[in-house]
This record gives sequence, structure tokens and C-alpha cells, in this order.
Amino acid sequence: MEGVVTVGLDIAKSVFQVHGVDAAGQVVVQRKLTRAKLIPFFEKLPPCLVGIEACATAHHWGRRLTELGHQVKLMPPSYVKPYLKRQKNDAADAEAICEAVTRPTMRFVEVKGPEQQSVLVIHRTRMTLMRHRIELSNTIRAHMAEFGLVAPIGRIGLQGLVGIIRDAADERVPEHARICLKLLADQLDLVNRQALETDRLILASARATEVGRRLMAVPGVGPVLASAMVASVPDPHAFRSGRNLSAWIGLVPKQNSSGGKERLGGITKQGNRYLRQLLVVGALAVIRYAERHGSRRPWLVQLMARRTTKVAAVALANKTARMMWAIMTSGQAYREPELRTA
Repeated sequence: MEGVVTVGLDIAKSVFQVHGVDAAGQVVVQRKLTRAKLIPFFEKLPPCLVGIEACATAHHWGRRLTELGHQVKLMPPSYVKPYLKRQKNDAADAEAICEAVTRPTMRFVEVKGPEQQSVLVIHRTRMTLMRHRIELSNTIRAHMAEFGLVAPIGRIGLQGLVGIIRDAADERVPEHARICLKLLADQLDLVNRQALETDRLILASARATEVGRRLMAVPGVGPVLASAMVASVPDPHAFRSGRNLSAWIGLVPKQNSSGGKERLGGITKQGNRYLRQLLVVGALAVIRYAERHGSRRPWLVQLMARRTTKVAAVALANKTARMMWAIMTSGQAYREPELRTA
């Protein structure tokens, strides 16, 4: 195995595929390894370039192999796909990864540390709890509607239905149905308490970093978005500009241009969906406030006058992402725009 300079590693839960080449591009090693034999194999290799697709457990293996002295580069799987020849299997995937990692125009993903991944675990847990809460709320509403009990949209209306369920003297709900609905109401209370605990953890993580505190000063950026941005972007200098960060999130229009004629469409579904969702929700909050109380941002007022609310929200989310990149890279605090006097 001497002479290996580049390795393509196709990771999995149990069986890993290795494809290594020398400086001339000749195949030196092609091997399947079990999980227990992966680290001993790389311990015997001289320091080399290791390419891995940025998927589940990729950051863990990136950290482990970096500790052994290797240079690890993670790549989005969609960027590796064009280098795959014909049939798809583990050996072909490892070969495609080995080829893609050597391309000078390839874009890479920064390896996240355990602390950053811990914060992202909090966010993912919160998302799971939110889905459970919506599911339980809709289930309770649907079952109660079968007995003619319908409540207004919102938390207050749902609490009214839960109060009816817990009132044993209310005869509008049959006994057998009340027993099952109480189980759902108890689960809803538990999920609400757990969601509040994740909110506290996220708030603490946002306030724990100096950059997180500066990001929360941006309109439309709260603790959840600030914490998620700091955890998802370990090195903001990896992006050459704020537009690159916005494009990575997925807030720029997709192109179908040809022959010098530009054709721009809506935003793509690629990118970081979680950050995109948080940015758009924050932008909608800013727009709602501007509609009620006015805005000191002439750009936003003019945009709202000629575009629909959702289009304006995406444009504002794009602008917010660029501002966040500028704040993270410059070390400066957010400054409110100054109104020009005529």
C-alpha cells in the first residue's frame, strides 16, 4: 500500500469500501473493510488525501482520520454523482469519490467538531418534538370533531379541548373515547415540556458565543436561527462572499440560462433546508411588523409594494443571510440603517 496519495472512502454502518491511487492515478488498493478494521487500516497508511461524501457519520470519520494525520475532505453527494460510471455499487462509489476529491473546482464541506454537532442534535430533537406536537394536536382536534366539539385555530382553542377531555363531568365525550384522548393529552403535555427544555438549551447555546450574541441583534434573527447558523457554519471564511453562503442555504434563484439569455426561476430545494426555513420565518416576522408599524428600511417598503409577501420574504431572507455572513466574518456588530434626509 505504499505510494497511496489519494483515497476514496465510501462509508456505511458496517462495511466500508476503500479505493486508493498513487500520484500517477494508478489504482493501488481496492478493499472492503469492516467497521472494526477501518482505523487500523488507515493507521498503516502514510498521510494522504481522503475523500468522503458528506452524509451520516461523515464528520465523525473525518475527525478520526484527521487525528491520524490524513487530510480529509467532505463533499456533497450530489457533486460526486457525475463521476460515477454506469452501475452503482460500493466499489464504484469509492472510485467516484476518489476521482471527485482531486478536482480543483470541487466544493467541500467543513468538518464539524463534537460541540457543533451537539448543538445540531438539540435542533434536530426540537424539530422532532415539534412534529410530534403538531401530530398530537391534529389528532386530538380530529377525534373531538367527531363528537361535534370544534375549537378555534391556535393554542387557546386546543387548551379548551384538552380541558373538556379532562373534565369527567362533561358528558359530550364518551367514556371510552375520553380514556384514549387523555393518553393523547398527557403525551402532548410531555412533548410541550420537552420542547421548552430544548428551547432553553438553544437559548443558552446562542448566548454562549460572542458571534451568536451579535447575530441575535439582526432583525428576524432569534436564538434558534443564531444558534443553528453558528453550529452549521464552523468557518464562515470558507465562503468567499455572503452570496455564496446564501446560495449554499438555497435562497438564490435557480438558473436555466443559455445563449447569453438569463432565465431565473424560483429558489431551489437544494441547500440547508433547516436554515432556509428559519430565515424565511424570521423574514415573515419582520414583514408583519413592518406592515403594522412601518419600517425604517426603504428597500423593504418598496419591495413589498411591488412583490407578494412570500417573494418579499425570500428576498429579505437572502439579504439577512448575507448580513449574517458579514457579521460573522468581520467581527462587527449589527448597525441599523440610517435614513437619508432629503
